[in-house]
Amino acid sequence: MSKRHLYLLAFAIFAVATAAIVYKWQVLKFPLQPDQTVQVWTVQAHVEYQPQRRANALTLQLPYLTPGWIVLDERYVARGYSKIPEREAQGREVQWATRNAVGEQDLYYRATIVRSQLRQDALLPELAPELPTPPTLEEPYAAAAQELLEQVRERSADVPTFARELIRRLAQSPDEGAQLLLDRYARRDTAADIDDEMRTRFLVDLLAIRNIPARLAHALRLPEGGVEGTARVETWLLVHDGVAGTLLNPRDASEGLPKDLLLWNVSPEPLLAADSSARPALMYTVSYNLADAMAMAQRRLEVQDANYIKWSLLSLPLQAQEVYKVLLLVPIGAFMMLILRNIVGIKTYGTFMPVLVALAFRETALVAGVSLFVLVVGSGLLVRFYLERLRLLLVPRLTAILILVVLLMALISVIANRLDIEVGLSVALFPMVIMAMTIERMSVAWDERGAGTAIKEGVGTIIVAALAYLVMSWDRLEHLIYVYPEFLLWLFAASLLLGRYSGYRLMELFRFRALAREADPIVPPTANAAPPQAGDVPKA
Repeated sequence: MSKRHLYLLAFAIFAVATAAIVYKWQVLKFPLQPDQTVQVWTVQAHVEYQPQRRANALTLQLPYLTPGWIVLDERYVARGYSKIPEREAQGREVQWATRNAVGEQDLYYRATIVRSQLRQDALLPELAPELPTPPTLEEPYAAAAQELLEQVRERSADVPTFARELIRRLAQSPDEGAQLLLDRYARRDTAADIDDEMRTRFLVDLLAIRNIPARLAHALRLPEGGVEGTARVETWLLVHDGVAGTLLNPRDASEGLPKDLLLWNVSPEPLLAADSSARPALMYTVSYNLADAMAMAQRRLEVQDANYIKWSLLSLPLQAQEVYKVLLLVPIGAFMMLILRNIVGIKTYGTFMPVLVALAFRETALVAGVSLFVLVVGSGLLVRFYLERLRLLLVPRLTAILILVVLLMALISVIANRLDIEVGLSVALFPMVIMAMTIERMSVAWDERGAGTAIKEGVGTIIVAALAYLVMSWDRLEHLIYVYPEFLLWLFAASLLLGRYSGYRLMELFRFRALAREADPIVPPTANAAPPQAGDVPKA
């Protein structure tokens, strides 16, 4: 395989992993830090009324689609009432009913919401309204409406501009004809000011005359600055041109949904309706708090795409998740082993033995773990030297060493327990098979290459295990690798590139520095020196 093929493969793996990481970070909103928090809003609808009779039924409109936001959780608090949530073609609602209402009644609906990364107008096509029946206006209001619509048509180019110009005519600069229509269709009585909801409903009727589908939408204006308080209910106008929907403010003709606005529902029904003569009051309050960003991201995914959760590590039982939080750190230690052996040049016993010892250090801490490691290996090495005199074969010798290692570990634990040294009890976490193989390899190196080489490789093993432990015990790295396992593909790509490296190691440069210092420098020939001729004898 050519180097170009290898480089292209490594680059492709790196690019795919980077794209997955950026998507999970920016779109799915997975946190980069374990202690990161996210702002969570709690919107509460409070219904209060004094019943005129014992049997009562009330209907409250609920959030539906909510572009720019995601409803994570809903709670209903209505003691003594039956709760019937329903979903209709144009929205959602809940009906509360009771046969024994006495005294002041309080009903609550609470929704926990967080911001969504979906564009705020992404869900507007799903809210496309049907064309309502055009109203029948009596004279002179019918003539005034026709004249107003003709004037608006001349100053517009499409459906959104037509609706915005109509709003401007009615809300910002009403002429005599527009004022006549507002006084008739946008006032609850002659003495009251123009009502926003009635004006918005009248805009829907005027657009229906021009065969433009539109509907009224209720929205909540959340308090600014993340403070707790009362949310103000506003009416908005949603128009559709057959391709896309446009949300317009009926007060100033502005387009688009602001960030501090929660679109509550788009149903033509009133927000709250009662079947009796009682006049219930509806109040909206908003509070916020900070929640764990990881839990909120997981809950957001369950609402948006449950299949993603089902096919991820987040769907595993908690015990299995804790296991994988540790297992996913093993490649980190292995990559450090690759750097320290192939680039730095530190020699160790075994390839992945230091990584397994580093995992044991996570339970014993570094200083205590190194002490226990030296104690077990040193004691086992003494026994191994004694067994050498018995001239045993390899497999029986390894079995005997393994048995003695287990007995040594048990003895150390018992002694530590008697001395009230809790860390000594953690010696059982060391991988006994790896310890037995380390003792065997260290004794062989001692016999074949001398005590210095054996001790040097043993020290290198401890150094690599200690460095791997320091990296693998970093809480932020553990969180990052568990939430973004795609980072391991970065290490995979880097391992492919380092697999072709065959240059000098840093330890070799340090080892042969004296040889480089004693070597004679090469003196370049001077410009005036004559080139050597055939037959010339070099001077001694």
